[in-house]
Amino acid sequence: MTEEAEPVTYPSGIPKPEFDAPAVAPEVMILTGMSGAGRTRAAAALGDLGWYVVDNLPPQLLGGLVTMVGRDPQDRLAVVVDVRGGNFFQDVEAVLDDLATRGIDVRLIFLDASDNALVRRFEEARRPHPLQRDGTLLEGIGRERVLVEALRDRADVVIDTSDLNVHELRDAITIEVGHTDQPLSVNIVSFGFRNGLPSDADFVADVRFLPNPHWVPALRALTGLDDAVRDHVLKSDGAAQFLDNYTGMLESVLSLYRAHDKHSVTVAIGCTGGKHRSVAIAEEIGKRLRVNRSEVRVTHRDRPTE
Repeated sequence: MTEEAEPVTYPSGIPKPEFDAPAVAPEVMILTGMSGAGRTRAAAALGDLGWYVVDNLPPQLLGGLVTMVGRDPQDRLAVVVDVRGGNFFQDVEAVLDDLATRGIDVRLIFLDASDNALVRRFEEARRPHPLQRDGTLLEGIGRERVLVEALRDRADVVIDTSDLNVHELRDAITIEVGHTDQPLSVNIVSFGFRNGLPSDADFVADVRFLPNPHWVPALRALTGLDDAVRDHVLKSDGAAQFLDNYTGMLESVLSLYRAHDKHSVTVAIGCTGGKHRSVAIAEEIGKRLRVNRSEVRVTHRDRPTE
């Protein structure tokens, strides 16, 4: 009888899985580091940048996941692994070596922070360190440093988050992965107050101070998208001053929003019925904002449609 070959295993004793590497390997990253150093925030930043992110995946499953996700060369896969994985975690280096022999390069980003910063964050969150057991918080942090030391030495990038806030961490991750952050998306929506405020509005402007074309018989059946109504509204007393002041205010505020992880802003422009004044003003504000921005969208919630 032919003896069966012993299965090839990782250091933990877990058998190495069989999988076929994709013809063109996608961009693959392992995000790891000290507990409390910001992995969750960093993973969220990668997700916002279009990466497929999996948190707390046993590293032994990474090869199969690459096969599943990596169907397109443009696919980008990020996996968060850390000491929460218990015995699985000890195989990370062996998994990286195994993937390298199959032609799959994996970038390793390690997030670190000082003991003082980690202690402060755990105390603020009021949760124990995963390796604290019956000891102190510092003892748990010390145990983790021993376990992750080899990975830190092997990392392609080490980011010290001790003095970074959540926005600065996002910027650091964006720079390290070589992607340009997404521009702020500005949504301008016209509406009628009699139908209620848009629930997602960040800014609300009331243009009911302008003369209402509804009371002009020749304009009543038209909307703010028609030239006659637009000219009537934009040439009204106070319209030009409002547009200059309000658009200037928006530009000054919007330029600061992306620094605070805000991806989109909704500006609501309202009149009585949402048919004439708000439509014309929303269109004009959108036109002015597009001079300096590409991601500007104008919609009309209450404008009648044929």
